[in-house]
Formats: sequence, structure tokens, C-alpha cells
Amino acid sequence: MKPSLIIMAAGMGSRYGGLKQIDPVDEYGNKIVDFSIYDAKRAGFDKIIFVIKEENLADFKEAFSDRLKDRVNIAFAFQKSDDIPAPFKVPEGRVKPWGTAQAVLSAKNETEGPVAVINADDFYGKEAFEKMYNFLTTAKDTEPYEYAMVGFTLRNTLTDNGYVSRGITEVNSDDLLMNVTERTHIEKDGNGAKYTEDDGKTWTALTGDEIVSMNFWGFGKSIMTELNTAFTAFLENLDKSGNPLKAECYLPAVVDGLIHENKATAKVLHSKDKWFGVTYKEDKENVTASIRELKKAGIYPEKLWD
Repeated sequence: MKPSLIIMAAGMGSRYGGLKQIDPVDEYGNKIVDFSIYDAKRAGFDKIIFVIKEENLADFKEAFSDRLKDRVNIAFAFQKSDDIPAPFKVPEGRVKPWGTAQAVLSAKNETEGPVAVINADDFYGKEAFEKMYNFLTTAKDTEPYEYAMVGFTLRNTLTDNGYVSRGITEVNSDDLLMNVTERTHIEKDGNGAKYTEDDGKTWTALTGDEIVSMNFWGFGKSIMTELNTAFTAFLENLDKSGNPLKAECYLPAVVDGLIHENKATAKVLHSKDKWFGVTYKEDKENVTASIRELKKAGIYPEKLWD
């Protein structure tokens, strides 16, 4: 069964100031995710599943499924804050969805086999999709599951315009992921970087050479069962989180737990392609220029879908 691609697009882009997932990055109206869909299709993926907020369905249909209906098989799944298993209840005042683990779990009814997972507002490059597709078509999905992650160098994933969230990894000599820790506030610091966990009161230095997760993952069908288990455990411990109105269940944390339980391995697939993305409005100019250079180099046609 050919792998499908899950695109996490439920975020409204609060730091960006709008629905950045459907903001054009070239003169033909293409979005960053158009290039990911194009790369996924030519790598061999046969279905694209957008995870979105239900109220944005009309916008996403117009931007993608209506426009690309003759080229790509596109489906939609909805991430909702009230989509939680019984007997749990949404804490009063909670409007925020439950994080990237829940986002992927939201697509369970649209998947039948292996899946890759990406962010909608990140550009990953042709090689990343090729390597992930090749991995998923041969990986085994019995314990220990064979999962994968595309790794990028931290220095190449930072913005000059603010802070970012990244999963900092430890990788062994066999290119297997040993540990991943989500850092939600990382900033550039000279040629390196630094992160804070207390709103800037204290900082920890990073070299910039660290391999980070940009939420490009590859899984067998088993991941949906494992995510359901992990999300349930997260909800059971929500009151201990210290912030039940904003706490999130992160996909990298679930994978990290499976690795430490010896239930899964995660192969780190190194891509030479440069990552870029739009976290802030000021990032868009760099993205547009980068896309223009890739077209000049022949990586993409001038008019992507013609």
C-alpha cells in the first residue's frame, strides 16, 4: 500500500498574524505546501490529508482540493479541542487544540497504511520526500516498529525575526534517534542558538550544529494505536501539567517514549536540502527569494502545476 502524507495545518499562525498556510509565496499563487505536495506526488505518495480547523474547510478546499482535484487525491480531517475520549472533559476555558500528537491522530479515519507527517508552513525539499517514501515502502510495522524522521541542522532552521520551536535530538552512530526534546523557545545567538524555558529569565546555549526535528516523520499504521494510548495517558495527567489550558501532547515526545520503551526505532534520514519556513511575516521575503532560486536551478518548473 502506498504511503499517504498527513499535513498538519490546524494552526492559525498567531505569530504570523493570519492563515499563513494559504498565503502565496510566488507570483502564481502557490503556497509553501504546494511545493511539498508536488514533491510528495513525484516521490510516490498517493494521498494528501490536511488536518485543519473545521471552520477553515472552505478556504482550504478552494486553495487546494478544488484547484488540484485532477492532479492529487486530497482529503481533510479536523483537529478539535473537544475531540477527546470519554470520560475526559475539556477544562473550562480551554480553546486550544491538544498539539501535534492529536493532530496526527485526527487523521486516523483517512489512513489505511504507512504515513508521513509534515507541517504545512515548512519547506523540506525534494530529497526529504524521496528518502521518506523509500523508507516507508520497506519498513516493518511490527514491534519494534521501524519509524523515521528527516533531520535538519538547527542553524539552518532559524529565523532572524523571532523565536522558534524545535525538537532537539540525540542520534547514535547507526543514525537511529536516541532522544528528542521539544524546546519551544529557541533564538539565534551569533553563529549558534540559545533556548529558554522560563520566558527569558535564564538561557541555555546551543552550538547550532544540533540535529533537529522539523516534524517530518514517517510511521506505519501502528502509530495511530500508539498515539491514542499516549494521548489518553496525557489527558490522565493533565492536572499535573501545571497548565491544563495550554498543555500539549507533542508528537516527538510520543516517539521518544516509544524508543525508550523499546517499542520502536526511528531512523534519522539526513537531507542536504535546505529547510525554510514562514513563522513571522518578515520571513516571507526570504521564502519567496528561495523559491525563485530553486526554480532557476530547475528543481521546480516555473508554473508548478501546469
